[in-house]
Amino acid sequence: MKIIIINGPNLNLLGKREPEVYGDTTFENYFSKLQFKFKDIHLEYFQSNIEGELIGKLQEVGYTHDGIVLNAAAYTHTSVGIGDAVKAIEAPVVEVHISNTFAREEFRHVSYISPVARGVILGFGLQSYDLAIQSFIE
Repeated sequence: MKIIIINGPNLNLLGKREPEVYGDTTFENYFSKLQFKFKDIHLEYFQSNIEGELIGKLQEVGYTHDGIVLNAAAYTHTSVGIGDAVKAIEAPVVEVHISNTFAREEFRHVSYISPVARGVILGFGLQSYDLAIQSFIE
């Protein structure tokens, strides 16, 4: 099984940015734990702050991977293009958010990805990624 985690803008700052919301662990450290936990799965990771690069990566892996875990971060609420890319590809996508977006600002209550995603997991901190990966296994 081949799964990729795709993270959007500012998630490269995990561990530094707003630790009270996002925790104090870098994503690289957490990703190593995921790789150890899910040894039988080929896990990949990609992060970009650039919308077009995220769309390009979705198109690149959308026909070769068994699943995509996508945290488009702020682009979730603004990018019709990312939503269209998710709709266009064959690989199932699980939308993930570290925080509970519905407990935050009202503009974060809208997602252009949710309507075309296989499912949505939010509010469980970094464990949201773990749950998304498990959803592809079970």
